[in-house]
Amino acid sequence: MDGPYIRVEDSGLIMPLREDVTTIGRGRSVDVHLVDPSVSRLHAELVRRGPYVYVTDLGLSRNGTRVNGRLVARRVLEDGDVLSFGSARCRVFGVTAEELAAEVELRRPAAPELTRRELDVVTSLCRPALSDEAFVAPATAPRAVMQERVARPSTWTVQAPHSPIPQPNLVPLRPISSRIAQSSGVSSGAS
Repeated sequence: MDGPYIRVEDSGLIMPLREDVTTIGRGRSVDVHLVDPSVSRLHAELVRRGPYVYVTDLGLSRNGTRVNGRLVARRVLEDGDVLSFGSARCRVFGVTAEELAAEVELRRPAAPELTRRELDVVTSLCRPALSDEAFVAPATAPRAVMQERVARPSTWTVQAPHSPIPQPNLVPLRPISSRIAQSSGVSSGAS
């Protein structure tokens, strides 16, 4: 077969990859149809870019996509790689190998370490999303409200702060003509 192709291990089906994108899934309109309940309708794509072929998991399944047993989101493929979509297995062949220099680093750099404050912020922002309750305190709620909510999970109360809002000292203004007259020493009254 000329060019890269995929072989479905269960059925033995051999399918050449399209020139641009080959879709894989359980749905009717995909290029490579896999009859397996662990595969989503539109599970992944095999993308050809020049001499490279890479697999992209579309994030629509619970079971993910694996290359040689490792869970991936996107990965460049090599000849003979085993692709697992849920529990369905396939192999890709006909991919040209390219020699890479030893100094080329293909991995992404590790994520930076979070400071304690950054970790607290992320935890607070994720708290509503991780809760199983129907009504959760928003991440911006004061800590006292959150503690009260934890202490009594069956009720939802928000209390106003006990400290009154300070009122500014308001001084009544006199008309500008009386202020001008006072500063010049002239009485504003009629004589």
